[in-house]
Parts: sequence; C-alpha cells; structure tokens
Amino acid sequence: MATGVTATTALVAVGAAAALLALALVLVLARSHRRARDDRRRLEGIARQLALARDEARRNRLLADLDGLTGLHNRRYFHELLAREVARAQRYGRQLALVVFDLDDFKSINDRIGHLAGDAVLAETAERARGVVRSADIACRVGGDEFAVLLPEVSGREAELLCLRLREAVSSKPVAEAGTVSVSAGIAELQAGEEPNAFFERADEALYRAKERGKGQFVRAAGRSAPSDATRRPGTAGSP
Repeated sequence: MATGVTATTALVAVGAAAALLALALVLVLARSHRRARDDRRRLEGIARQLALARDEARRNRLLADLDGLTGLHNRRYFHELLAREVARAQRYGRQLALVVFDLDDFKSINDRIGHLAGDAVLAETAERARGVVRSADIACRVGGDEFAVLLPEVSGREAELLCLRLREAVSSKPVAEAGTVSVSAGIAELQAGEEPNAFFERADEALYRAKERGKGQFVRAAGRSAPSDATRRPGTAGSP
C-alpha cells in the first residue's frame, strides 16, 4: 500500500514538475516574444528617425542649392553643375551651350522704383525664364540681375532660339512696377578641351558685347581662336 502511495505521489510530483516546466517555458517564450516585439518597435522607431533625418537633410540640401529670391538654382550650384556638365560633354563628345543674360538698365530700375520692387522684377523675370526653358535646361541666378541657363545637348544656334523666346517672354508685357523691360544675352557653345571657367567667361564676355550694342541684343561668342563676328546686328534674329 505504501509503495502505491509513493508511486502515486511520485507521479503527481513529476506531473507538477512538468506543469511548472511548461509554465516556465510559456513564460520564457512570452518574455522572448515581448522582447522581440519591443526590439522590433525600437528598430522601427530608429528607422523612422533615420528617414526623417534623411528627408530633412535632402530638404536642407535642396534649399542650399536654391536662390531665396527667385527660386532658381544659385551661383554655387551653377558652378558645380557647370563643371559636371562640361566634363560629361567633353568625355562623350556631346554638345553643350550656355546662355548668360541680365536685365538692361537694372540699376536705373532699382533707383526708380526701390530695391524691394526691384526684387519683385527679378523674381518675375526668373519665373518667365523658367517658362521658356526646356525641362532638361538648368536656369540659375548667378549674381545680382545676372542669370545663366545651361543647355545640354544643344548647339549655339539652338541657344539663339532660346534667347528669342526669352526676350519675348520678358519684354512682351510689363514686369511688376518696372513696366516694360528688356534683357541682353551672351551665348557660348562648348569647344573641345575647354575648361568650365573659360566656357563661362566666353558667354559672359559675349553678354557685355551685346550690351555695348544696345538693349535687347544677344551675341554668340566666337571660338577662342576665331575673330569675334557672331554679334547679331539690326535686322537679324538677335536684334529687336
């Protein structure tokens, strides 16, 4: 009889131990599940924070590339892009044109209507320029009232057509308080082996030659070794 009781007690003890072990296992698994869930939530939180930081960095980078007044790309971005596009065009033998333009008599406009109204004129000019460039072209404000448009895969002749559209867009109707204004432009087509700074300087020099001829003119820069004979004269496409 005692043996039977002992055996029964042993079985009960074994059963109780097994139940405790099972409970302990359930508790361990539950704890592990909670830990895994907490770890997953923590990782998801970190991922969200990283995504927010990445988006903020992207926004800051974009803002750093833009001119605050006009919304066009700024001078720093322009020169970075110019170096990249010149390198690409030289490497693959592609065409690349550059248009540099500014508002005629902008200092007089500022003196007449004030600097705040002058800023509105610059912003409106930029908006009209944005409306006539291709999606592949990059318009930038490079300083004061001077703007530049970089035109990948475009010849000097095609850049002249852009100048015609630009001149029409700006001068066809009054601009803010300034009334009717005009723009002058210089055009350069990238030459083999030409460096970015030399490319920009040729377009900028062409702009000054255009301004010497009067308002609303544009001049296409001659080659570095060729005579300067690309000025558009009265009665041609580059004249009013």
